[in-house]
Amino acid sequence: MARRDSAYVKLNEFNFGKVKGGSLDVHPTEKALIVQYELEATILGEMGDPMVGERKECQKIIRLKSLNANTDIASLARKVVEECRLIHPSKLPEVEQLLFYLLNRKKSDKREKHSPRDLAPFEGLELDEEANINRIDHYVELLYEDIPEKVRGATLILHLARNPDNLEELLQNETALGALARVLREDWKQSVDLATTIIYVFFCFSSFSQFHGQVTHYKIGALCMNIIEHELKRYDLWQDELQKKANQNVKKEHEKAFKKYQGLLIKQEQLLRVALHLLLNLAEDTRTELKMRNKNIVHTLVKTLDREDEELLVLVVSFLKKLSIFLENKNDMAETYAVEKLARLLPCKHEDLLNTTLRLLLNLSFDTGLRSQMVQAGLIPKLSSLLADESQRQLCMCILYHISVDDRFKSMFAYTDCIPQLMKMLFDCGESPMDPELISFCINLAANKRNAQVICEGNGLKMLMKRGLKLKDVLTMKMIRNVSQHDGPTKNLFIDYVGDLAAQTGVEEREEYVIECLGTLANLTIPDLDWELVLKEYNLVPFLKDRLKPGSAEDDLILEVVIMIGTVSMDGSCAAMMAKSGIISALIELLNAQQEDDEFVCQIVYVFYKMVFHQATRDVIIKDTLTHTPLSRSVEYDEEWGRKIQSEKFRWHNSQWLEMVDNRAMGDDGEPFMYGDDGEPFMHNGDILERRDLFYSADGIIPADSTISPEFFIDYQNGDMGQQDNALNPCNSYFSFQMDEGEGREGRRNR
Repeated sequence: MARRDSAYVKLNEFNFGKVKGGSLDVHPTEKALIVQYELEATILGEMGDPMVGERKECQKIIRLKSLNANTDIASLARKVVEECRLIHPSKLPEVEQLLFYLLNRKKSDKREKHSPRDLAPFEGLELDEEANINRIDHYVELLYEDIPEKVRGATLILHLARNPDNLEELLQNETALGALARVLREDWKQSVDLATTIIYVFFCFSSFSQFHGQVTHYKIGALCMNIIEHELKRYDLWQDELQKKANQNVKKEHEKAFKKYQGLLIKQEQLLRVALHLLLNLAEDTRTELKMRNKNIVHTLVKTLDREDEELLVLVVSFLKKLSIFLENKNDMAETYAVEKLARLLPCKHEDLLNTTLRLLLNLSFDTGLRSQMVQAGLIPKLSSLLADESQRQLCMCILYHISVDDRFKSMFAYTDCIPQLMKMLFDCGESPMDPELISFCINLAANKRNAQVICEGNGLKMLMKRGLKLKDVLTMKMIRNVSQHDGPTKNLFIDYVGDLAAQTGVEEREEYVIECLGTLANLTIPDLDWELVLKEYNLVPFLKDRLKPGSAEDDLILEVVIMIGTVSMDGSCAAMMAKSGIISALIELLNAQQEDDEFVCQIVYVFYKMVFHQATRDVIIKDTLTHTPLSRSVEYDEEWGRKIQSEKFRWHNSQWLEMVDNRAMGDDGEPFMYGDDGEPFMHNGDILERRDLFYSADGIIPADSTISPEFFIDYQNGDMGQQDNALNPCNSYFSFQMDEGEGREGRRNR
């Protein structure tokens, strides 16, 4: 009786009588038939009796090398059925149909794209025999022979490695991998073909992350770095030698040298491609990538950008794009002027190279210094011309948007066809939402005066206003607002749209939309514009006053209201309307609430500055605000009010001292302080400011000369004796007075 523990597994080799359920298909990219079949396997005991049956799904690929336009389809189908016992004779019509389909299948119009991990076959892989995994030991023995035999043995192993199903078994053969690594390390300088083939074998392993450890174990990555560096130096020597031949003016010798150079160049670029592919795969691990950076991988890649081979360039640019996400690598690219070399590749007909280059430039465009290099390299007109290519438009627009962020580069767009193309894109959007990159780019460009003029050419402004007002589009209105800020002919174009913009200030509109409309109106400082009519017709004064209340709206809207008031205050009649409506008091209240916000303070001060030019508002401002607002400008028009303001400033500035004197005078035990030497009381019989004997002199003891104004003592207390002329001038600026004033109060508190 057979023992089960002595049983062994044996497949019924090519026992086609037991093939079940066979089916046919075609290879998606090659001219080949795929036969799907189910193979029975049995476990045999020691006596050869079947014990357990198993079934395994398999497939066989039949490549049809002779299939062409002159092929007899019927004869070829019969030959396939006769030689492949996996296909039942009844399948002959199906085989003919599939062969006919393979022959007439249309090639894709678009070139097949390869990712950086896909390495196309290169010259030198052809062999007159088929590699067999069972003969791996023989192939390893060839690696110990002369260079031609080593190349042959490595090529046979490569044919096995290109089939992923063989990688696991090859990985278990440490002798084979060790021999390949040794030959590469010792003989790579002797044969480019040998080096390329062996690196290709390890590249097949590097295509799978789980095998990266084994590739690293044999130090193939470091060896590839050394090989690439050596080949680049060799390339420079070839270039110098070729240049010497050209300078000798010997045409025959130069042609011969150039032909030899082209042959060497093809083989070298094959080697560079496979080596860089392998490094790119290994760079999945950031620790390995850091080791590459320490060996100046960025400098090596940037130097390789001088090549002309498009497939090699796609690989190099892809590698740089991967590296560019790290700050250190980005800085290395800036130091090596990578942008200048990338600019040479634009535009190009190779779609993959163009797309990858643009993606790398987009990564680099986040850096201010690299954006400057892009401009110097002439990328603005190049990228602008690429906007016409729909497949690359988005990338180009994003790069140009980043460049447009810098004010110094905005004007350069006016001298390209960029703006007309953008306006066409905006027009083509109709009423559908726009890409945020497109409108953001346009908003940036509109901030430049020359660009704004180009935008408004033809019906540009009309189209923008129509879209912005009809769709209540905030971003379009923001672009219009940027256009409106420039002086010159563009500003006058807005006269036709003042009413439309003023009508958008309704309560029901969104705040961010009203902000842009109001901001556009505030920019229209046009002398011929009748603001009084606009304010009355659209009842804007109540709207402006209501929005001045702190907390009534977002700060951005309140600020635009203040700016709008400043714009209309240039007109005397409008200023009078503002004064009568109580807007001045509202502004003072807002100033007190927003005194920590410099922008609010400046804009409110500007409003008062404009209003004091008009007689109708000057008195109102002075009476309502007096010392609480910066109105030193008003003394130029009214000396009496100037003296009053000066006196009130002194009273407010020294309020603490005056309060102390008042308290002592009214105290129960303070009778000696209630009267002077002449018996005249300090208080009640007159204004205390008229008592000059209460003022201090420079030494703080002797009564002051009545000719010295209170401003003298303010400056003295603040330590500003070196600026007496300024202190005696009643027209001191607002900002200097406020700073001195705060410092003086704080100093008195400390003492």
